[in-house]
Amino acid sequence: MQGHGREVILGVGGGIAAYKSCDLLRRLQDIGFLVTVVPTPSSLNFVGAATWEALSGRAVTTEVFESVEEVRHVSLAKKADFIIIAPATADLIARMAAGRADDLLTNVILAANVPVLIVPAMHPNMWSDQATTANVRVLRERGYHVLDPDVGALTSGDVGQGRFPETAKILQAFSDLAQAKSDYLGRRVLVSAGGTREPIDPIRFIGNQSSGKQGYAVALQALRRGADVVLVSANASLPDIEGVQTIHVKTASEMHDALHREFSQCDVLVMAAAVADARPEQMQDSKIKKASLATINLTENVDILKSLHDVKVKQVVVAFAAETSHDATAAQSKMLAKGADILYLNDVSGGDIFNSETTFGEIFTSAGASYKVAKTTKDTLAQELLDHALHQLG
Repeated sequence: MQGHGREVILGVGGGIAAYKSCDLLRRLQDIGFLVTVVPTPSSLNFVGAATWEALSGRAVTTEVFESVEEVRHVSLAKKADFIIIAPATADLIARMAAGRADDLLTNVILAANVPVLIVPAMHPNMWSDQATTANVRVLRERGYHVLDPDVGALTSGDVGQGRFPETAKILQAFSDLAQAKSDYLGRRVLVSAGGTREPIDPIRFIGNQSSGKQGYAVALQALRRGADVVLVSANASLPDIEGVQTIHVKTASEMHDALHREFSQCDVLVMAAAVADARPEQMQDSKIKKASLATINLTENVDILKSLHDVKVKQVVVAFAAETSHDATAAQSKMLAKGADILYLNDVSGGDIFNSETTFGEIFTSAGASYKVAKTTKDTLAQELLDHALHQLG
């Protein structure tokens, strides 16, 4: 599976500048990227695997024949969205230009089809050597992005071009290459997804058809834009998103409690979950026999959005309305009644929204504006809703 738009492979070559990539790793994490470090075997003479594992929070391997059951060079390549090689030594550059695959890093580079940023660092004589110059030219012709090293003092005591660039310069080059949005950096986004289930007895429940796909799409897109994301998921059979804190709940009451715990710390709430309006007055401890199922007495659940509005301070709240008709007036009234700032209305009467990859409807804002949404993917709708929410945040 391709990464989430924020997955970076940080390849580390065997040069003294390897220690400077510790700061690069930290800064990538600060701007919302998830980083897996793949060092060359020789680089471990400068910075050990334990350091990279501690800083990245991820396992570190250097050889193809480690963790063979994962087919690690392929799995890492599939997951990656970008590769940064810093530092890139003259030897590593030469092996890449030759298409060699003699350690895990060079295997990953060949297996991946993503943008690659190469950050050379070496003695000035090695950088200016005809072999290195030719190898760099070959890599650039193949579409790799090679950052020229800085001019300055080196470990050898010499001065010239070959110095590892400052972290800010590398990040700027990477930003230009990645073109990844980070407009939610420093923001906390709380998302609800899925459909609650209200138990009738140990076997049966009152539920709905929500798959959770729209809420998960919002969580994923917010993560890609640099947000700190908390997802409250009700009965969705979707895998957790790495980098998103996921809280699993079952009932409306559990979702109510989870959202109230998290709401005060968030900047945006996207209420994409389908919450049951009512629950059985009493859950039976044992299975109800068929003959006794003629009547189930219900009691109304707390309206979660209304209850959150009572403690709302500065948060932007995005609500959803799944209806069997497209009633714009009713949607706007619902938005105001629930204290939401933005509401997305979709007509589910055709049965092609629930558990689908696509959606269509209309976005309403508390300022009185509305925007038609033609049939599109749920990821695209998620981006639109996050754009509107960010605009209201200012």
